[in-house]
Amino acid sequence: MNPADAIDNIPKIIVSQKNFYLTHATRDISFRIDNLFRLKQTILKHELEIFDSLKKDLGKSRFEAYVTEVGLTIEEISYHIRHLKKWARSTRVRTNLINLYSRSSVIHQPFGLVLIMAPWNAPFHLLIHPLVGAISAGNCITLKLSEYSGNTAETIKRIITETFDQRYISIFNGGPDVVQKLLDCRYDYIFFTGGIHLGRIVMEKASKYLTPVTLELGGKSPCIVEDDANLNIAARRIVFGKLLNAGQICVAPDYLLVNIKVKEQLIEKIKNCIVRSYGSDPHLSPDYGRIINKDHFLRLTELMKTGDVIFGGEIDEVDRYIAPTLIDNVKYDDPIMQEEIFGPILPVIEYHDLNEVIPFLNSREKPLAFYFFSSDKYKVEKILSFTTSGGGCINDTMMHLTNPNLPFGGVGYSGMGSYHGEHSFNTFSHHRSILSKATFLDIPLRYAPFKNGLKVAKYFFK
Repeated sequence: MNPADAIDNIPKIIVSQKNFYLTHATRDISFRIDNLFRLKQTILKHELEIFDSLKKDLGKSRFEAYVTEVGLTIEEISYHIRHLKKWARSTRVRTNLINLYSRSSVIHQPFGLVLIMAPWNAPFHLLIHPLVGAISAGNCITLKLSEYSGNTAETIKRIITETFDQRYISIFNGGPDVVQKLLDCRYDYIFFTGGIHLGRIVMEKASKYLTPVTLELGGKSPCIVEDDANLNIAARRIVFGKLLNAGQICVAPDYLLVNIKVKEQLIEKIKNCIVRSYGSDPHLSPDYGRIINKDHFLRLTELMKTGDVIFGGEIDEVDRYIAPTLIDNVKYDDPIMQEEIFGPILPVIEYHDLNEVIPFLNSREKPLAFYFFSSDKYKVEKILSFTTSGGGCINDTMMHLTNPNLPFGGVGYSGMGSYHGEHSFNTFSHHRSILSKATFLDIPLRYAPFKNGLKVAKYFFK
């Protein structure tokens, strides 16, 4: 089948999925658990292929590919298998006095047909993770892969087609024409991970049918280091968060705000941590990743022209390599501070007092993540109270992602909605409120004519 035929076939496949959903097969809890188990087994079967694909696309080592993509996904599947029966039960809630002799409950039902669109930077994890929640909640699913991470896309496509009937879970790859064709179809829910520009398009398309959406968009996630922080730990954890996947992670620390009293010490410790982690020449390190493609490489090299490079700065366009790079003397209005970096470049901005930082953060769009290093509980409480973000860590970076009990998602420009663990089940479920009332008692107060019922009504509603 040529690409044009495949695109033209999309509406037919969507219709077949909607028809399959109406058979109610996906509502059965055993069906959901069985398919989660099958997905897990197929992933384990193709684990080496996934590793090789991620190496080709992003230069990921097997360790990094496992802990950031495969391992997290396997854990998520296992978590859903263990807890799904409990989550799927209808939930009893208290009934108020005005509904005496009634039973109130919330029934958790699938939306129907869900579209999940994944980005290129964590192409396996950020597609399969929400897929797990959509399966768990009992939906049929349409998947859209990122064409930028082509090797991983092909591997995922093999996994999905080998495991699932196309009427239940379909999968597509391709460029803007495929995205356009998919978004022209009607869904019951859309889950999108990617950039703000495409996120706006998705939301605009969804508005045609008032389709609910989850948008995971990213943004410039700040990392703040106070003068009372444990600098050795801070440096190590900042390097970990910034350089994993060569900085191409939506929750990577985007820029560093550091108290001037410890700025020089912290910078030296960060340099030392980079060398300890990736050697004196990270180009030779088997653990250091590569930029996804030439366009992103060129964009990053332009951003490196801001400020003064004080560490790194080496590039290799053929190999899509950019060294871990620290840039000093960066100003708030410099080009590198106007967009998400999404690469191994860390701008450094000094400050004198934490009270300077809070209004600056609040003047910018709300970030997906937020990192604060300090040993002072008062400062921690203060900065959490007076700023906002999708999520974050105190005295660490990125690790909030690994706890399935924490919702992961953005706020404002960094997105809307959340997932992971039970939050994924809830995101892909419609929570239907039902009041079941007895018929042996029927209080006449609510029926017209109302006469002098106001006093009684005020008693019930106070």
